[in-house]
Amino acid sequence: MSAGELRGRKPRADVQRNRAALLETAQRHFLQHGVGTSLEAVAKEAGVGPGTLYRHFPTREALLAAVLQTRSEELVARLADIEQLDDPAEALEQWLRAMEDYFSAFSGLPDPLMAAARAQEPDNPLTIPCDILISATDRYVRAAQLAGRVRASVRGHDLFLAACSIAWIKGTGTEEEPLDRLRTLIASGYRERDTQA
Repeated sequence: MSAGELRGRKPRADVQRNRAALLETAQRHFLQHGVGTSLEAVAKEAGVGPGTLYRHFPTREALLAAVLQTRSEELVARLADIEQLDDPAEALEQWLRAMEDYFSAFSGLPDPLMAAARAQEPDNPLTIPCDILISATDRYVRAAQLAGRVRASVRGHDLFLAACSIAWIKGTGTEEEPLDRLRTLIASGYRERDTQA
């Protein structure tokens, strides 16, 4: 049998079952204990050995990226709603809030996302999801810039990091009122000044 034929075969049922159990258990652990949870505890609860976990997910970032992929449906649904908005500045604001909520899913999640976005390491499994979100943010930024609502110097990468930062602060238990003030302060920095005022 050739290597090409091997690559084309579906994974065995037990391999698929182990992967699904690991993803489900990891998501539960990330929700309960944050992204720094014990991977050995994840493997044990999933009913596999650490070696099996690391064969499927060689690094914590690989496991985290796979779990985030399974949780992306809510973000995709919000994206569909945002696409219906006529006001590009409102669409950008709603997208930033959607990302902020997504980044708040697990305690400690903003840290590895910001690290992946800053370093742009091709081997980091979180780089691709970050790049996708940054590209989507860029589209909203450009639309708002074309409408004269966002400063020309602003980039999607900047606002991705801003959403990560707010999610990080939210994770410290900060109440909503100071977060709203921070959002307003950030928005005043990226919005184009109203020349009619």
